[in-house]
Amino acid sequence: MNFTDKLIIAVDFDGTIVEDAYPKIGKPKLFAFETLQRLKKDGHRLILWTYRSGVRLEEAVEFCKSNGLEFYAVNKSFPEERFDYSKSRKIHADIFIDDRNIGGFIGWGEIYQMLTNPKYHPNNINKKKGFFSFFQNKSPSS
Repeated sequence: MNFTDKLIIAVDFDGTIVEDAYPKIGKPKLFAFETLQRLKKDGHRLILWTYRSGVRLEEAVEFCKSNGLEFYAVNKSFPEERFDYSKSRKIHADIFIDDRNIGGFIGWGEIYQMLTNPKYHPNNINKKKGFFSFFQNKSPSS
């Protein structure tokens, strides 16, 4: 894969798209809607992935729609998926954008730059090798 590949991007709502004011809806974060609209226009699939459910989830979805943003799916991997209590609620995504990441929320400008710069694109970053790779392919010392 290369940096032109399209990503599935899961995005949190409270504290990420809007300032955290749960159960209310906070003010939009600077450049949140502009960045997400641009990522969608660039061909990436956006999934709203939030703690919200029921009426609170509907409010968040409508708030996003009123700001010109509709998601590919909401709290699921694809629109047709049905919730099943016998399976994990974890969804399939290439990237998760959330204010609870290690290091906190870096800002929408930085996120867009990382996703559009080939050097930092998730599909081009060399993955760190796991602990056990240290023991593989080692020749015995003399």
